[in-house]
Amino acid sequence: MVEWVEGTVVAKHHWTEELFSLRVDAPVRDYKAGQFTRLALDIDGQRVARPYSYVNAPDERPLEFYFITVPEGPLTNRMVALDEGDRIWVQSKAAGLFTLDWLRDGENLWMLSTGTALGVFLAILKTAEPWTRFRHLVLVHGVRTGAELTYRDTIAELQERHPEQFRMVPMVSREDHPGALRGRITHAIEDGRLQESAGVALHPDPSQVMLCGNPDMVRDTTALLEQRGMKRNRRKDPGHITTEKYW
Repeated sequence: MVEWVEGTVVAKHHWTEELFSLRVDAPVRDYKAGQFTRLALDIDGQRVARPYSYVNAPDERPLEFYFITVPEGPLTNRMVALDEGDRIWVQSKAAGLFTLDWLRDGENLWMLSTGTALGVFLAILKTAEPWTRFRHLVLVHGVRTGAELTYRDTIAELQERHPEQFRMVPMVSREDHPGALRGRITHAIEDGRLQESAGVALHPDPSQVMLCGNPDMVRDTTALLEQRGMKRNRRKDPGHITTEKYW
């Protein structure tokens, strides 16, 4: 049975017309960076719930969730109407296996995201573990327009703290944007622009790759990496690729 706890909205940030983040105070159980919970509201006598990854590190409070509004979506359109002090249900126990537990230590850790999947990688990067296990960490964020390149202050703080280890590669598919690569993640891997921009190798021996976001991106990038000799991480057969689809 799902255990729900009542949370209180302490802040809401409006990034674009469609992108929002909520900060919530709620007494949830301990969890690992990379895991997700569920948020819910009681709507017309029914509890409507959806999964959301934590953006905050496990030792950070308040909790933070990053989401996009869904046309006709019964939950997200109510969530964006919440104000400070409003209540929201949070599942107490987190779930999910998209954590560093599955990864072997290595030279390079690539984190490839699209859209709001950026949040799960920020949660991981706010912890100490990846910085002690990998020499180079590359965060890639693929979006449609430059306005969707969010959490820039958080990313700038990571770059300031880890200038030798951390590389950030923003990608914009529908327009040219200063400082960003134009196009899709798969195309930038194929033509070498992604690796060149990061200055980090993307080969089996030194690299671990985490993929999270649009299912098409996850599928196509996984297939591309497998062509390069990488394989999926499995409990009894460690590999190089760890994936999570974001809807």
